[in-house]
Amino acid sequence: MNTNTKTAGPTIRPYVIPTSVDATDAGDFLAMVDVRNRIYREISGADDEFMTASELLPNFWADEYTKRHFLIVELDGVVVGRVGVDLPLEGDSHVAFWSIELIEDVWGQGIGTAAYDVVEQIACDAGRTSLQSWAEHPASDAPRLEPPTGFGYVPKDHIARFYLRHGYSLEQVERKSLFDLQGDLSAVDRIGREARVAASAYEVVQWMLPTPAEFVAGYCLMKERMVTDAPSADMEFDEESWDEARLRKMESRILDGERTQLVTAARHRVTGELCAFNELNIPLDHTLTTHQNDTLVLSDHRGHRLGALVKSAGILRLREIAPDSPRIITWNAEENRPMLSINEELGFYPAAHIGAWKKVVA
Repeated sequence: MNTNTKTAGPTIRPYVIPTSVDATDAGDFLAMVDVRNRIYREISGADDEFMTASELLPNFWADEYTKRHFLIVELDGVVVGRVGVDLPLEGDSHVAFWSIELIEDVWGQGIGTAAYDVVEQIACDAGRTSLQSWAEHPASDAPRLEPPTGFGYVPKDHIARFYLRHGYSLEQVERKSLFDLQGDLSAVDRIGREARVAASAYEVVQWMLPTPAEFVAGYCLMKERMVTDAPSADMEFDEESWDEARLRKMESRILDGERTQLVTAARHRVTGELCAFNELNIPLDHTLTTHQNDTLVLSDHRGHRLGALVKSAGILRLREIAPDSPRIITWNAEENRPMLSINEELGFYPAAHIGAWKKVVA
């Protein structure tokens, strides 16, 4: 298809993914990064999701697991937004994940709808029938819209109305939470000590990337189970197969992107099995916000406070590694009450609602 789509003013077109941020063809990519950071700041009023071009670039390089489409939105020659469509390549996938992000100055001009037409065309050309998207909904006085899960809500704001207008339903709500790393960690220490008593059959192991050989198989198993064990409502995800090659590629993207990652896991003392894990993704600039990525307790090992064990140990170690990092940011499904309860006990506080939206097309 031709993705050089013009409407009354805006242009929506693919751009080059450069080999480095210093490459001669990196201009569009750098402009995209700038507009991304501006949009996230407009949405949240903070820079907790700020990333540099060097950090982001490895996430845009092609791999064998996902076909990715990247486009920028221009108005009068100025980049005002970005569009992304991910097509998973696991088996016979029928899923497409997409996002459209525009600066607030150009809202209400039909640009989002023009971009969505491109998104749906890409998805349909690839034979995808389940189109899914996530969006942050800032606090608003608009009426509440609740998902079928019965947990959480989003305001029926400008963003929600856009999804509804294009035939989407709200399937799930996630909570974006923050944790103050510069505050008193005595509660975290106490929770960690209590969890160690409850989880006496387990021990904590921690590592920085790259993952030591002895933990690779167990870590891969837990990454696979993130798809099947984490609450996902009626959102659709393809089962994933993780091996050492896939793990090392994930790690290279993180390390090549000028970040590192602390992994905290719980290991069963008798069997040696890794049963729970928590990831803290740390920028090399330790004055920036740390991102908490995946956290999971394998279903066969729940009920022993392993979530509290790995999260508390991770936070305490993070304070030693990056004492100047101001906050941790994380996301959890609102119906994932066990994990949210741990977060709240540790001191995480709500920051925003994230809507998970889905549309099934013929």
